[in-house]
Formats: sequence, C-alpha cells, structure tokens
Amino acid sequence: MARTAEVERQTAETQVRVKVNLDGTGKVQVDTGIGFFDHMLNTLLRHAWFDATVWARGDTHIDDHHTVEDTGIVLGQAIDKALGERKGVQRFGSAIVPMDEALVLCSVDLSGRSNAFVELPVEGKVGNFDAELAPEFFRALATNARITLHIKLLSGENKHHIIEAACKACAVALRQAIAIVPHLADQIPSTKETLG
Repeated sequence: MARTAEVERQTAETQVRVKVNLDGTGKVQVDTGIGFFDHMLNTLLRHAWFDATVWARGDTHIDDHHTVEDTGIVLGQAIDKALGERKGVQRFGSAIVPMDEALVLCSVDLSGRSNAFVELPVEGKVGNFDAELAPEFFRALATNARITLHIKLLSGENKHHIIEAACKACAVALRQAIAIVPHLADQIPSTKETLG
C-alpha cells in the first residue's frame, strides 16, 4: 500500500502545500520563497529518500518565522498521514552525521507521541535566514508528525554546517525509522499493540 499524503494549510499568515511519498527515491521540489530554508528542506527530504513537493508562501515581509514553522507543521502532518497505522515500521532510527567541522546526533521514535528535544545553539543569520528558526522547524515537524525527536549538536562552529548536519541526521534517522520490516508488516511495533 502506498505511503503517500497531501496536506494543505491556509491561514491569514501563510499558505502551505505538501505532497509526500515515504517510499520514494529522493525526487524533491521545494519552493518556500526562503532560499536557505529551501536548501535545508531539499537536503532533509532527499536524504530521507522521500519523493516530495513543498510549496509555501507567507508574510516574509515581517520575517520568516510563520512560513518556516507552518511548513514544519504541514510536512509533519503529511508524514503522520502517510504513516497511517504505522504497522510494520522499524519505529526507531538514529544517526550521527558530520558536515565538515559540525557533528550532529539525531534519534527518532515513531511513538505516536509528540516530543521534541532540540539542542542546536545557533544564533544570528545564515544569509538572510534567522538560524534560530531551525529548532522551531524541527519542533513543529515532530509535534505534527507525532514522533519523538532528539537532535543534539556534538561539535561545530559554522551555522550553515550545523543546520545542514542536523537536517541530514534527521533524514537518515527518519529513513531508518519508517523502513518496513517485511516479516512484521502486519504488526504495530509496540508491546501495547498501539502507538500513541
């Protein structure tokens, strides 16, 4: 059964559309109107091996916060919808990914419970992008995908490298967690026999 979803969200501040196929090959189209954020979403989705289309427009004349957060919300909702009952998934994923001097750990549990513990101490700008919005994106993603997400900076100085390593680590951890275990395809991976 295809693990795909389409989700749209429209508010007075933003309009966001996401289409995702969890069992893709990394074919991605991203357009949020925020250059560095597009680059990071592209990185995350390609390394997760998702096929995805992400389009967003928001009140960036104020700042990028609403667009970044709402994109995280909609992408999280699309992942949650595509996962369905989460039968047969490996459930857990973990990765430590380098990007030059930066090293970031990410662990994921498709628990059905929304938790985000993001330790990315980044401040200032990457180009025109407020670096502090990266943790906001990950929190919105985790909350709406109903996953437990841990991201921790182990070392690094360059903000671009740190955020990119975080996206790649999250991608690899997600790719592991959503993988189907063939001989357990009809089982929910929980001693409770339910996730949530």
